[in-house]
Amino acid sequence: MTGQTIARRPNQLFRNLNAKIASIPMILTAVVIFLGGTLWTVVYSFTNSKLLPRLSFVGFDQYERLWAATRWTVSITNLAIYGVLTLIFSLVIGFVLAALMDQKIRFENTFRTIFLYPFALSFIVTGLVWQWVLNPEFGIQSVVRSLGWTSFTFDPLYNADIVIYGILIAGLWQGTGLVMCLMLAGLRGIDGEIWKAARVDGIPTWKTYLFIVIPMMRAVFVTTLVIIASGIVRVYDLVVAQTSGGPGIASEVPAKYVYDYMFQAQNLGQGFAASTMMLVTVAIIIVPWAYLEFGGKKRG
Repeated sequence: MTGQTIARRPNQLFRNLNAKIASIPMILTAVVIFLGGTLWTVVYSFTNSKLLPRLSFVGFDQYERLWAATRWTVSITNLAIYGVLTLIFSLVIGFVLAALMDQKIRFENTFRTIFLYPFALSFIVTGLVWQWVLNPEFGIQSVVRSLGWTSFTFDPLYNADIVIYGILIAGLWQGTGLVMCLMLAGLRGIDGEIWKAARVDGIPTWKTYLFIVIPMMRAVFVTTLVIIASGIVRVYDLVVAQTSGGPGIASEVPAKYVYDYMFQAQNLGQGFAASTMMLVTVAIIIVPWAYLEFGGKKRG
């Protein structure tokens, strides 16, 4: 039996050989571009590169300048506010909409298309649309004042204290439809017998959702969180289209900081340092999650 097992091992190795060979270019491309590009960025973040990259090492000088820059701290603060509120509101609103759509309402396909349509637009288009909607001269503020409420004020994109919330509105408008569709797919995967049993036991609907349905949709929530988080970290287009980082630097975000320093200020070292800090931030979030998600299962 041992000899037969050893003889079969090569067959296991060469199973689906054509598929494995076909995947080699993709694997090499991912390793070279992603891993190689990441290491290249980290290395040059310790240099004094300006217009062109050069191996002139300056230690942690770029990082010291980065964290001493008010613009960077404002960017991090804005990203934290935008990220936390986007996660909370998109999940809550998306799930509530999905729960309503799951009631087999009339014209469900029409409503689903309406809610999902903003996601088909680019962030630039979304930003320009909401820049117009939130413009105090002819947007929401102007419409409400024309109805008689002349003291009404709503100009978040022109108020440095709340400008990030104006960007948040546009982001939620575009992304919540996708969250709704993901949640609706998860709800449609719940066995109908569970709902019948909950009704027979007299369990209120909100408790059924909270203690039975949502735990069963754990995989859907994880997938949705990853999609939302990836969009949060790289938010750039909305800011450029709506405010270009203004008023002043009130709506700056890390991705815009990196772009401006690398391509406008011609300070590659500073841009690489900011990029590396973004990578470290993502790693701080992803590594503990991956450990809890996969490491815990292996121990169990």
